[in-house]
Amino acid sequence: MTPDRFRIHPLTVLATVLLMALTVLWGAASPAAAHDELVSTDPPAGAELTALPEALTLTFSAELLGGDEANQVQVTDAAGTALTDGPAVVAGTTLTQALAGDASGSIQVVWRVVSSDGHPISGEFAFTVTPPVPAETPTATPEPIETAQPTPSAEPSPAATPISDEDAAGAADPLPWIVGAIVLVVVIGLVLYLLVIRPRRARAGSGTRDGR
Repeated sequence: MTPDRFRIHPLTVLATVLLMALTVLWGAASPAAAHDELVSTDPPAGAELTALPEALTLTFSAELLGGDEANQVQVTDAAGTALTDGPAVVAGTTLTQALAGDASGSIQVVWRVVSSDGHPISGEFAFTVTPPVPAETPTATPEPIETAQPTPSAEPSPAATPISDEDAAGAADPLPWIVGAIVLVVVIGLVLYLLVIRPRRARAGSGTRDGR
């Protein structure tokens, strides 16, 4: 039989096991707890902006290690176009990344830095850029321009036909009219003589001869 002084109480064993488990868990969690954390971003995650900001700023819980090349930020639009302008700049607990370009829609940010314990940490977030729609400028309706009605011009009078010297001379000289009148009288007299006077004389002469 085992002496009573060598017996181990079950509660003692259980307490020892729990203590060892807590020690192991604490030791495993300590390195992870030493990593720095991202405290804030400007612009913040999920922000809705009307234009792409000039720079993106990340603030961490402790100073970052390594140079600018070890701490990087990638910023892309929905089409995958890079919007970064030069390398990121580290200053203590902040990391600043200059931005450039025309962007709209969802903007994706992926960062990777070296924390104060020497371990790299990374993460990502997104914000949205929605440019404002330009207001339509109302088009002024042009006022109708009154067109001056043309003033009716007087129709030109027909030009007088110039009278030639011969026509003027003929109109002014009465001699042809006198000659024509004499000829007409002679013709009429000749006709009367032949048709009236001469037959009467002939009948009168024959009557005289019969009386003798």
